[in-house]
Amino acid sequence: MLTISDLKVGTKFIFNDNPCVIIASEHSKQGRAGAVLRCKLKNLLNGATVEHTFAGAEKVEEANLETKKAQFLYRDGNQFFFMDSISFEQFELPKAQIGHLADFLKDGEEVDLLYFDGTPINIQLPIKMKFKITYTEPGFKGNTATNVLKPATIETGAEIKVPIFVKEGDEVIVDTRTGEYVERA
Repeated sequence: MLTISDLKVGTKFIFNDNPCVIIASEHSKQGRAGAVLRCKLKNLLNGATVEHTFAGAEKVEEANLETKKAQFLYRDGNQFFFMDSISFEQFELPKAQIGHLADFLKDGEEVDLLYFDGTPINIQLPIKMKFKITYTEPGFKGNTATNVLKPATIETGAEIKVPIFVKEGDEVIVDTRTGEYVERA
């Protein structure tokens, strides 16, 4: 069982009989009142997000999730197709279930697949991944008084913000949890 002090961003646990992950949290202690934890939870089965406040004495059950390697094959509309690297079994997950991680899937990319009760429910990508910039406007000198960012499209079609010195054809490293530019590769 997990207490509220164990609950941090990325922790997976059972909430309302569904596996969930914490995507944002804030601890709060006011005066004589007990500590509380305000969380934003993502349901790993259907991708829905919910906000919940845990009281100081509440305990939750840790999710028993299994992780296996899989390869991303292709997307067809809102369906994403994967193949288990060991059994070669193919299956699909809807975009609603994968969420924003769908923006960072490249054909042939190896991912970690999360299983709950023997069924694949979601994926995990490496925290930092390398992508090629396919389109961005040229940067202009003189716009450097502050940390200026411009929109850029990466090879998967997702749009991210990059510094003005990044050009088309450059490779950049992106944090897949937030979708933010980290550095040039």
